[in-house]
Amino acid sequence: MVADTVVRPAARRGRAEVAGGALDGERRRLYLPLLLPALIAYLLFFVLPSIFGVVLSFAEWSGLGTEFSWVGLANYAELLSSRMFLSSFLNTVLLTSIVGVALFLIAVAAMVALRTARAGAFIRSAVFLPFMISPIAVGLAVSFLFNPKGMVNSLLGLAGLDALRQPWLGPELIFQVIMAGVVWSAAGFYVVLVMSAVDGIPPSLYEVARIEGATLIQQFRYVTLPLTRDMIATAAALWAIAGIKTFEIVIAFVGTAGTPPLEARTLAVEQYLRVTGGRVGGMAQLGEAAAIGVVMTAITVGLIVSSRRIQRRDRLEWS
Repeated sequence: MVADTVVRPAARRGRAEVAGGALDGERRRLYLPLLLPALIAYLLFFVLPSIFGVVLSFAEWSGLGTEFSWVGLANYAELLSSRMFLSSFLNTVLLTSIVGVALFLIAVAAMVALRTARAGAFIRSAVFLPFMISPIAVGLAVSFLFNPKGMVNSLLGLAGLDALRQPWLGPELIFQVIMAGVVWSAAGFYVVLVMSAVDGIPPSLYEVARIEGATLIQQFRYVTLPLTRDMIATAAALWAIAGIKTFEIVIAFVGTAGTPPLEARTLAVEQYLRVTGGRVGGMAQLGEAAAIGVVMTAITVGLIVSSRRIQRRDRLEWS
C-alpha cells in the first residue's frame, strides 16, 4: 500500500512532465514561423541598409548612373577638415546638451509641482499640445514670432523696451532661437513621460514622508527621484536620439529662402544638404553623407551609454 501511494504521484508527475515537454516542443516549433517574418523585415529594412551605409562611407558615389569608387577614409578626413561639418557638429552637441539640461529642469519642476496640483491633468495636456504639432509648423511659428517685425519685437517696442529689440534671426542669435523653439516643442513629451512614473509611486510613501516632516523638495529627493530614475534614464536616451536628429525645425526657419545658414545647421541638416547636392554644384555626395550618418550614430550611442552609466544604481522597488 505504501509503495502504491508513492508510485502513483511519481507516475502522475511523469505524465505531467511528458505533457509539458510535448507542449514546450509545440511552442518551440511555432517560434520560428511566427518570428521569421519580423526577422526578415528587420534584416531587409534595417540591418542591410545600415551595413550598406557604413560601406558607402568609405566610397565616393553620387547615385545611380555614376561611378562607385573606393576612397577609404578620405570621406572622414574631408569631414574633419570641413568648416561646415565642424560647425554642424558643434551646433548639434550644443543643442543636445543645452536643450537636454533645460528639458531635465522642466521635468524636475513638473515632478515637484504637478504631483499635488489640482489642475495637474489639465496642465499636462496643455504642455503636451506643442509636441503634437508638426516641427515644421513649430519652426515657422517661432520664426514669425522672432522676425525683426514680429510679435516679440513689437511687444518690446510697445512696452518701451526698445533696447531689448534684437535681430533674433540674425547669425548671432538664430541658433539660440531654434533651441528655444525645440524646448517649447519637446518639453511636454518628457513632462508626461516622467509624470507617468511619478503616478506609479504609492501615495503611502509620501504620507510617511510628510509625517516625518519632509518638505516638498525632500520628498522629491528621497522618494520621487530614486523611484523615477529608470524613467529619467529612458527619457535621456530618447532625447539623445531626438536631439542628434534635429532637422525639420531648422529647415522651417529658412522656408523657401535657400539652405540654412552655417550658424543654424545641425548634423542632420548638413547630411541632407550633401545628399541633395546642395553643397557641391548640385552633385550628391552620398559617401560623405553616409560618413556623417556613422558619426551621428556613434554620438548617439556614446550619449546613451554615458547617460546610463551616470544614472546606474541598484534597482529600487517597493511593496
